[in-house]
Amino acid sequence: MEWKNFDQLESLRLFAETKPIDLKETLGSAAGATRVETCHVPMAAGLDYNYAAKAVDQKILLALVKLAEEAQLADKYRALYNGAMMNTGEQRLVLHQLTRGQLGDDVVVDGVNKRDFYRREQERIADFANQVHRGQISNEKGEKFTSVVQIGIGGSDLGPRAMYLALEGWAKTNQSFQMDAHFISNVDPDDATAVLSGIDVAHAIFILVSKSGTTLETLTNQAFVMDALRKEGLEPARHMIAVTSETSPLAHSDDFLTAFYMDDFIGGRYSSTSGVGGAVLSLAFGPEIFDRFLQGAHAEDLLAKETDPMKNPDMLDALIGVYERNILGYPSTAVLPYSQALSRFPAHLQQLDMESNGKSVNRDGQPVDYPTGPVIFGEPGTNGQHSFYQLLHQGTDIIPLQFVGFKRSQRANDVTIEGSSSQQKLDANVAAQIVAFACGKEDDNRNKNFKGGRPSSIIVGEELTPEALGALLAHFENKIMFQGFVWNLNSFDQEGVQLGKTLARKVLSGQTQGVLTAYSRLLGL
Repeated sequence: MEWKNFDQLESLRLFAETKPIDLKETLGSAAGATRVETCHVPMAAGLDYNYAAKAVDQKILLALVKLAEEAQLADKYRALYNGAMMNTGEQRLVLHQLTRGQLGDDVVVDGVNKRDFYRREQERIADFANQVHRGQISNEKGEKFTSVVQIGIGGSDLGPRAMYLALEGWAKTNQSFQMDAHFISNVDPDDATAVLSGIDVAHAIFILVSKSGTTLETLTNQAFVMDALRKEGLEPARHMIAVTSETSPLAHSDDFLTAFYMDDFIGGRYSSTSGVGGAVLSLAFGPEIFDRFLQGAHAEDLLAKETDPMKNPDMLDALIGVYERNILGYPSTAVLPYSQALSRFPAHLQQLDMESNGKSVNRDGQPVDYPTGPVIFGEPGTNGQHSFYQLLHQGTDIIPLQFVGFKRSQRANDVTIEGSSSQQKLDANVAAQIVAFACGKEDDNRNKNFKGGRPSSIIVGEELTPEALGALLAHFENKIMFQGFVWNLNSFDQEGVQLGKTLARKVLSGQTQGVLTAYSRLLGL
């Protein structure tokens, strides 16, 4: 297996003989409908990746296939899930796929089968959640816990929060809802105060999530919560559990009812399918629903093993993204889910993508001379249409778009107005936006003229179920992984978040000088 910088790949020469298709002409022609029907790749859990509105033709796709072969994307994925050391910055394995199923060989570290380890922790979490739901684990008065609060930041918050919101409505409709879930992440005291003032603290169970057990924001919020519990006359240790590593100071602390374990091979932003997401989602919806979520993710991971990019939705999405970033020069990507349940999914993808591939050195620490990860942003439709879509339609930059849509709503509650239901209106907007971005509209009034040529893809599903959510999450995790392979990056460390933390500790300890001291005084420190 060979690692090369992107600009050293011989297959890049193939793109000199290509040019992007004219989307306005292609989709606006009689063959446009046929293209929509044929340019797609099935995903897991009934999802489908459709790239008809991407500016690619067979010649470009063939060049992308050659790029994938030369970059050895399938081989590198195989090496990753078989336990190769892929996190070169921290000298660690990368095993988040193993939290949801076996893809290849057994991965054994220090005599421990890691799949067995992850499965055992999931079973421990399931047993704990079931005991909480039955009232066998309760508060001091023997009363049931009715809400759960996750305390964490970054990957300990964004992914689990997005997954909870994505399934909350489905669970309530399908009689799977067990407990309200809330999240405290920001060290801003207003965040913790707002959550604590909105719940019944006496009937709340808190999950402290920190792999190292030393995360400043998380430990500060732990102290904040413990203080609130004591003020209510409650014993904090009867209300708190930890998700941490076995070697962290939280692992065997008397401050917790119990602790569940993760390891250094699961990065925070990839941890929604580990105990980081498992504890809160199992408490909120039940272990069976969390298991269905894992099944959807595993099914998508299996599809990502396909060596032919044209049959591998995750790899194809990644390659088209590389084409747009490096050949066409587009700096951003907008993620646009037409589902209110996915309201925080773009925020999770911001971290997942930008923390993984926001790098300017390769996996060996050498500078690269080509663009890498794009800027990711987004909001649910149709809200975004009344916000930043103006720039997407008529701005000076072309920004590729990634739509997500479903044929049915989660809550099975709708009303027909003016001949169509709300869900029909939602889906009509998705279809209209794709065509409007691609084809535009000519008008003599330049203010009303739309050039078109704005590329997009869409992932379509029947309904946002636990399985579909798992598949959707795994799709983007794998897409980002494949892009990191193409760019010769280490997509699994995040040194860029460390410097600010270090300087903040210096400020708090008074060990500053110069401009840092000046800014500290400006903020009243």
